[in-house]
Amino acid sequence: MGRRSLLVATGWVATAAIATLIGLGAIRLVGESLTGTPGGVRSEAEIERALASPEPPSTGTTGAAPPGPGATSPTPSASSGARRGFATDGGTAVAECGAGGVRLVSWAPAQGYRVRDVDRGPDDDVEVTFQGAAREYELKVRCIGSEPVAVADD
Repeated sequence: MGRRSLLVATGWVATAAIATLIGLGAIRLVGESLTGTPGGVRSEAEIERALASPEPPSTGTTGAAPPGPGATSPTPSASSGARRGFATDGGTAVAECGAGGVRLVSWAPAQGYRVRDVDRGPDDDVEVTFQGAAREYELKVRCIGSEPVAVADD
């Protein structure tokens, strides 16, 4: 009975090792689509070019992030006065001023946050709310002149 138990244990360990190697090989073949950043990592220069382009890089729940904390300087847009990026700990957004008022061009939550609510405009003011496990950040933007400016809640 001892020899049979040893063979069963050896077979089980060999099967587990083979299954683990096959799983690791499959993950390696799939590569970045499972373990990497979707679309790759952008440099600051690429982000600045994307923010300065007349067409938004993406609309909806994803978008380009400004290159640092706070807001980037306004840049001209084909359809309006100015476009500007804003950052909070909860996420980032890009807004622009135009004939219809201010509108959110794009927005993206930070890691660990999700977009809870969006008012993309165009309107007198727009806002996006980023919800985290312990905190919520609301970014509200309105146009002052032809420049988008973050404002405190009324």
